[in-house]
Amino acid sequence: MRGGGRAAGGRYCAVLGAPIAHSLSPVLHRAAYAALGLDGWEYRAVECDEAALPGLIERLDGSWAGLSLTMPLKRAVLPLLDDVSELAVVVGGANTVTFPDGRRRGDNTDVAGIVAALAEAGAPAPRSAVVLGAGATAASTLAALRELGVGDVTVLARDLRRTEDLRSAAERLGMAPRLAPLDDIKDHLDGDLLVSTLPSGAADAVAPLLPAAPPRVVFDVVYAPWPTALGTAAAEAGAAVVGGLPMLVHQAARQVELMTGTDRLPPAAVAAMRAAGEAELSRRRG
Repeated sequence: MRGGGRAAGGRYCAVLGAPIAHSLSPVLHRAAYAALGLDGWEYRAVECDEAALPGLIERLDGSWAGLSLTMPLKRAVLPLLDDVSELAVVVGGANTVTFPDGRRRGDNTDVAGIVAALAEAGAPAPRSAVVLGAGATAASTLAALRELGVGDVTVLARDLRRTEDLRSAAERLGMAPRLAPLDDIKDHLDGDLLVSTLPSGAADAVAPLLPAAPPRVVFDVVYAPWPTALGTAAAEAGAAVVGGLPMLVHQAARQVELMTGTDRLPPAAVAAMRAAGEAELSRRRG
């Protein structure tokens, strides 16, 4: 996959994954380019699985500025990089690749997205948290919780036999979360913060289990369809609810900064990204 025909000053960027047609990233990044007045910049969605990733990256020419990666490419890309940020190393995945001075650099902006999304909730800093799921987003959530100073963390996994990567990430982060089966969730809903990193629909069964006095903040990383059953139940129980779109917008904003060399996106650009994302989601709902 090479460039070619790009206007002077323009660059290519893309999100890679399989499947990738559903990705909201092109809408968000293009909105940022428009807000920043970046003529000639183009952001694509490119179908790519683990097997195709090495060859695709090898073929990129100098017109490429950056890549966004979905799972499982966030882990698969690490051996293909020249430099990896400390955060991406400890989390165990890079969702962003840039090409400074012709080198391949991996970064993780998911953590920044989670921290910013929680900050928007306006709730007091949590002292304890429960995380549903044990995948890559759960690892980024642990890093975000560490940044927020939360040390009392419980992770509920659907299959405890498949938590090796998360355990390794926690060790690198200097954290020691308790791990328990997701089926035991009734015993773990007394924290300040509940974060579901489960895929769409997987947390629906949790919704009826929320107690009358739920966690103060419930964060469901799913952004479509929204609201989720968990988000609806949490709101009805009086919790502050955070959906996946704020996280997605803020992690994409940090990607735009890294890919374009912008020190900090102006609030108007971030607002334009959020508005574009909301409009696209509304369009998809019909």
